[in-house]
Amino acid sequence: MSDEQIAKNAGIRAGTLYEWMSRFPEISEAIKKGKAPVDFEVENALLKRALGYDYEETTTEIHEEQDGTQRKHIRRVTRHVPADVAAAIFWLKNRKPTQWKDRPEAPVSNEALERLDEVLSNIKGVI
Repeated sequence: MSDEQIAKNAGIRAGTLYEWMSRFPEISEAIKKGKAPVDFEVENALLKRALGYDYEETTTEIHEEQDGTQRKHIRRVTRHVPADVAAAIFWLKNRKPTQWKDRPEAPVSNEALERLDEVLSNIKGVI
C-alpha cells in the first residue's frame, strides 16, 4: 500500500502519518519493512521480464468417445516470453546509472582544456 492508503486504513490524514513517521522512527521503519517484500517481488518480476522466461501452460480438454464416454486430456505446452528491451533499459538505467544514462558525460582532461584554450586564442587572433 502507499503511505496515503496506510493513513486512510488507519483512519488518519496522510499528513498525520508523515508527522508520526518523522517523530517516531519505529513507525517509519515498520512501514519500510512492510513494503520491502513487495518491492523485492517487483524487482524480481522486472528482472525476469527484462531477461525473458519460459512458462508451462496447462489446458484440459474433454473429448467424447464414439461410445459416449468422456475422456479428459491434459495438454502441457511450454511458452516463451521474450526479453523486454524497455524493462532491460529501465533496469540498467536505475541499477547502473553512470554507465547507462542517456547522455554520458565525456571525461574532461586538462590536456583537452589547454587545447581548447589554444584553439580559442587562434580564433581571437584571426578576428
